[in-house]
Amino acid sequence: MELRYSLDHHWARRDSAERITVGLSEFAQREMGEVAYLELPEVGVRVAAGAAICAIESLKSAGELYAPVSGTIVARNEELAHSGGGRLINSDPLGAGWVFVMEMDDPGEYATLLSASEYARRTAGEI
Repeated sequence: MELRYSLDHHWARRDSAERITVGLSEFAQREMGEVAYLELPEVGVRVAAGAAICAIESLKSAGELYAPVSGTIVARNEELAHSGGGRLINSDPLGAGWVFVMEMDDPGEYATLLSASEYARRTAGEI
């Protein structure tokens, strides 16, 4: 499955016409260092694109994860609550370390996210 990326260093994978799975990009995980704590988002919460969803802390910094598109949180990765605060994000940020699933208000917003090549160029400082 193709991943798309937000400017906030989150990845999104389209699972159906209306749903996406979201996680922290490998670039962000490397920059943050070892993730020590993640506050999972509440299921059922409706958010706007760019809104803070949940808190994340590493040994080097603290921050938030943001909604890449507008929609409703419909699932969260409960395994993260049981993986030592983020071990799955550290070891597999693009797979088992996913954070939440959203049902999009406007599926067209997904197309506004960066492609993998655009994101790679941006994180390499080329754009």
